Amino acid sequence: MGAIIGYILLSQLFNELTFGFIFAGVAGIMVYISLDELLPSAEKYGEHHLSILGVMSGMVIMALSLVLL
Repeated sequence: MGAIIGYILLSQLFNELTFGFIFAGVAGIMVYISLDELLPSAEKYGEHHLSILGVMSGMVIMALSLVLL
């Protein structure tokens, strides 16, 4: 119900620019969580090199997909 009410109230504001800002904010939150929370936890349990490799690989794949598409 909350999503429907929110959509009705905010549908006038939804456009490509608004979605861009929302997606950028969500992406920033995800990067913060992965770098601030998950990597220190991986280091604590001894698999931090593999985790850093995964983060870097993900960034490269995302950059390539943005360039190619």
